[in-house]
Amino acid sequence: MDITLYNNKYIEKIDKYPDICPHCHKHQVPKYISGLKYTIALHGNMIKVVEAFFQCTNSDCNKGFIAYYWEGCLIDTSIGTFEKKEFSEIIETISPQFSIIYNQAYFAEQNKLQQITGVGYRKALEFLIKDYAIKNNPSEEESIKKTPLMQVINKYITDTNIKNVATRAVWLGNDETHYIRVWEDKDLSFLKKLIDLTIHWIEAEELTKTMMEEMPDNKNVR
Repeated sequence: MDITLYNNKYIEKIDKYPDICPHCHKHQVPKYISGLKYTIALHGNMIKVVEAFFQCTNSDCNKGFIAYYWEGCLIDTSIGTFEKKEFSEIIETISPQFSIIYNQAYFAEQNKLQQITGVGYRKALEFLIKDYAIKNNPSEEESIKKTPLMQVINKYITDTNIKNVATRAVWLGNDETHYIRVWEDKDLSFLKKLIDLTIHWIEAEELTKTMMEEMPDNKNVR
């Protein structure tokens, strides 16, 4: 794919256009406006960098953004509007703080602050699990608040699916806070998947309880 760089009036090859607008987060083919090229030194090598300015073609957006290419390959786009992850009413009711902390970590991730993002997700997980344990064991609230997270999971979380995925989420979350990683082949995206699974099974358990309460077992019904 070719683009014309206006600063020196010649054609530059790139691998692709960015396909997601950083402002509206919609998939689209943006309109190329202009670009420039320069070189930077990286580990003793000179790297060719292209900054290309595009305009979103979504009619509800039409905002401009910059795409960055190293040696012709798209590596990133400029920061636009930050996304917020929405959670169900079940999760918001169980742990309002979870949603706040999770989205602050998500904000850090979108700002490329990878070294602190995982710590935020780990904290969000702790609030979710402890608040869920407190909901089901209100008389032991103070004890749950003071107890290490893994002990809370082992003692207070009875659902096997929640226990299994939450345990593994804690393992990876702890890796994000420690100097040495244990799970070197698992990255931040894997931690987020485990948190999503934890949320899924909590929602499933809560919905099941609601259905059972609304339709109690009645042996006279056939």
